[in-house]
Amino acid sequence: MEYKDYYKTLGVDRGASTAEIRAAYRRLARKYHPDVSKAPDAEARFKAVNEAHEVLKDPAKRRAYDQLGQGWRPGQDFRPPPGWERRARPGGHPGFNGGSFSDFFESLFGGAPPRPGRGTRDGTHARAGEDERAKILVSLEDAYHGAVRTLQLQVPEIGPRGQVVSRSRALKVRIPPGVTQGRQIRLNGQGGPGRGGGPPGDLYLEVDLQRHPYYRAEGRDIYLDYPIAPWEAALGATLKVPTLGGEVDLKIRPGSQSGLKMRLKGRGLPGDPPGDQYLLLKIVTPPAADDRGRDLYERMAREIPFDPRSHLGR
Repeated sequence: MEYKDYYKTLGVDRGASTAEIRAAYRRLARKYHPDVSKAPDAEARFKAVNEAHEVLKDPAKRRAYDQLGQGWRPGQDFRPPPGWERRARPGGHPGFNGGSFSDFFESLFGGAPPRPGRGTRDGTHARAGEDERAKILVSLEDAYHGAVRTLQLQVPEIGPRGQVVSRSRALKVRIPPGVTQGRQIRLNGQGGPGRGGGPPGDLYLEVDLQRHPYYRAEGRDIYLDYPIAPWEAALGATLKVPTLGGEVDLKIRPGSQSGLKMRLKGRGLPGDPPGDQYLLLKIVTPPAADDRGRDLYERMAREIPFDPRSHLGR
């Protein structure tokens, strides 16, 4: 598992006071709350901030955490020191709205939170279910307009004898307009089953944008290779351009060349701000498929003094 630097997560020094830790937590929790932040990693950052605060706000947990020393780097492979479980778990459980913390936290402090006042018949505490993760394939059209999809998922649940079994379940998923590659959609309570009366985990669907026949997305921006005829490039033209929101008129300047990048402001995926659509002009030469076409090209070669390689020198 990876070592987590809780001080770095909250942006405080190791000698920070309780008040400084609380202030840093409140500021970051507001910044990354999933209902407020539009950042694609807001949910993960929000959970990391809550986990760090859970440790550093508690004097016993903080002392135990500090016993690990300062020589660890964030992301470094970590295993608790021998005998850690016997001497360094201060007791108590986190209170993170019924969610679960990282494996690193559980290896140090003993797992996910119980529901207050609940337990199983054998005296063990209730445990929240694990969060589950899956991918959902989304077309660019649905990413632009938004959509409601029905997914068939294999969902784990507790069987009559207490064992985990799998069953097929249909879930309706609302895809909000403006989702981008890698964005996570959270379905509350649709993850792994809880134990001993504990709440289920959440299901996180990671958006995988489907390959489109002619658009491609980079963040909220949309790119389109746009073919034009030689006379449209040479003389200029007003052309119809497809966008995810419908056709728009685009004026091509006379003398335009292949590779010219043109922007349609605000015509990308919705957002705050919305993305743009970029056109990359590509001049397509018609074939000389018959005598008339060949005669026309021969006439152009004679009458238009043009050398496309003049810049290369001799």
